[in-house]
Amino acid sequence: MTDTSNGDAGVGGMPPACDAILALGTNIGNRIENIDEAIRRLSAGDEVEIVARSRLYRTAPWGDVDQDWFVNGCVAVRTKLSPHALLKHCQAVENAMGRVRTRHWGPRVIDVDILTIGDRQIREPDLVVPHPLIAERGFVLIPLRDVAPDLTLGGKSIDMMLSALDVRDVVPMAP
Repeated sequence: MTDTSNGDAGVGGMPPACDAILALGTNIGNRIENIDEAIRRLSAGDEVEIVARSRLYRTAPWGDVDQDWFVNGCVAVRTKLSPHALLKHCQAVENAMGRVRTRHWGPRVIDVDILTIGDRQIREPDLVVPHPLIAERGFVLIPLRDVAPDLTLGGKSIDMMLSALDVRDVVPMAP
């Protein structure tokens, strides 16, 4: 197990009231309701408390582009769960909502990814934190900026990472 803090790819600027940041996405069914339901389920018990929530964004598919558009957002959370317990909690929410993994980057009723856990760096087969593709995904960076505007990864601000991407397909949805 590799689990460190403040290394070369360090995380900085985490909001002081949160322990982790999660990304949510969906492109099946009522997308807004799917996000709302996932957030309700994530925070239903005592394990996870939502402390900040991004706006929702309509986004084009990424990776496997032969599918319908997505709705994406982020939440900042407080939790006493270990990283692996938080992962299992997120996966339990996905499974309870009917997530079926048939295609890599394919359509999904809900996807809940751990983006950061404090300033920790974890490199394990089932969990990599910070999420390794954050800097390549405008649909993650823009909602992430809503909940953690001062976040840095490897010394790069969110705005610096966004400047390298075409984010015209990440459109804020009406509240």
